[in-house]
Amino acid sequence: MTGRIIKGIGGFYYVHTVSGIYTCRAKGVFRHDRTKPLVGDIVDIDEVAGEEMVGNVVSVHERTNVLTRPNVANVDQALIIFALLDPMPNFVTLDKMILQYKAQGIPVLICFNKEDIADIERVKQIVSDYSGCGCDIFVTSAKDNEGTDELLNALSGKTTTVAGPSGVGKSSMINCLLDTDLMETGDISEKLQRGRHTTRHSEIIPIDDKTFIIDTPGFGSFDLSDLRPEDLADHYEEFKDCPACRFMPCSHTHEPDCGVKDAVNDNKISRMRYENYVYIYNELTGSRRY
Repeated sequence: MTGRIIKGIGGFYYVHTVSGIYTCRAKGVFRHDRTKPLVGDIVDIDEVAGEEMVGNVVSVHERTNVLTRPNVANVDQALIIFALLDPMPNFVTLDKMILQYKAQGIPVLICFNKEDIADIERVKQIVSDYSGCGCDIFVTSAKDNEGTDELLNALSGKTTTVAGPSGVGKSSMINCLLDTDLMETGDISEKLQRGRHTTRHSEIIPIDDKTFIIDTPGFGSFDLSDLRPEDLADHYEEFKDCPACRFMPCSHTHEPDCGVKDAVNDNKISRMRYENYVYIYNELTGSRRY
């Protein structure tokens, strides 16, 4: 029987099939190969004789893509949710998340949530900073259910992995999209100014029979991996229409007569986005030049 893994907890995999949801273990072949099934995988299962809706995962179909953070497979696009305020957004972390998905060819949607508590000028500035990044941008308030219809339209017919730091309203947003109180929501720690984790595992949640979201655990920090510093600029859409640099290849960090730096000085590229780029570039190279 073929199905899709919608949740994995403690060595058990919950596989959605035409006959219902089976609770499965993975066959020993996965341990031998040092691999494991992932949420989102299309798998073949064998039923366990004498057990109702119990089976074993025996094989995994070829994946279209695999993400490491969150560790899920076969997604059409990624939705990154950040709060405009409370907690204060870390835009370097946001840019790292965008880069991770773009490096794997996965389209990205950015949702800036909590519009109800943000100053209008702040909203305009953040949207302006990210207007050239190559991602679709949505400004929402899960509390007031504002902007969610437009977001729901963008998710229709696709499997979307949803990710973001703790406390940004991710679970509240999913509840709005589902029009239910399915997801547990958490509060912001006043001392640490970050959210408490309410999602503890990745899980596929159907919105309708063709639209699925993958809810994933929140996090406090994010490390970018498997991206070479020399490839970093290729994933910054704003850089692509800049005048040619004098020296090639150009890192766009310290070289003279750099087209990217000229575009920043001419306000054609967000200075904040450029400074994040330099920070990430230096982090990837281990450089101390800031």
